[in-house]
Amino acid sequence: MPRNINGLTSARNRILELREASDTRILVGIVGKPGAGKSTVTSKLRELLPKEETTILSQDGYHLSNAQLKDLGRSDRKGAPDTFDPISFTQLLKRVATDLESDIYFPMFHREIEESIAAEGVISSKTKIVLVEGNYLLLETHGWHEVATQLHETWYLKIDDEIRLTRLVARHIEYGKDSNFAHEWAHGTDEVNARLIEATKERADAFLTMIEDEPV
Repeated sequence: MPRNINGLTSARNRILELREASDTRILVGIVGKPGAGKSTVTSKLRELLPKEETTILSQDGYHLSNAQLKDLGRSDRKGAPDTFDPISFTQLLKRVATDLESDIYFPMFHREIEESIAAEGVISSKTKIVLVEGNYLLLETHGWHEVATQLHETWYLKIDDEIRLTRLVARHIEYGKDSNFAHEWAHGTDEVNARLIEATKERADAFLTMIEDEPV
């Protein structure tokens, strides 16, 4: 049964405990449904941790390109487990965990263009803590099965679904979708993925819940 971590301060303290107990780089996963606030939480956590030592690594950088999705006939399911490159993502995590001397570059996803840019992010030899965020860190199918084993701990971000869906629709509109399409995508494609992600939550090491004075 996953334990509970309540709030950013408790999350930060746990990460610092892991770092102090280890002589290697720490990888902590933050997993959650679309719109749960993963990116916001990891960004806020980074602000509470030693900045030069902490890097955020998002699974989203490993989205397949729109051209590849079109060729595969999967454009209408973008965000599903098979619309990423989990093998390359896993290989990156393995290197991040073991190569402590090199600069390690990784792609980053941009919602404004719905594409990733190669080698935009970097994990340097100074990096001691990597916050890994994504939807499918605990998934055991579609090539994702080795991801969780590369992480020291993985936390499932809990949030009220009504709040999450409201945010998700607003995010889609912010990045250019019209209101009707945003609502349909959030309650359709995104929600299919959300149910799959929720089914993985018991594999988490902890449930992470935000508290009222630490909004995301």
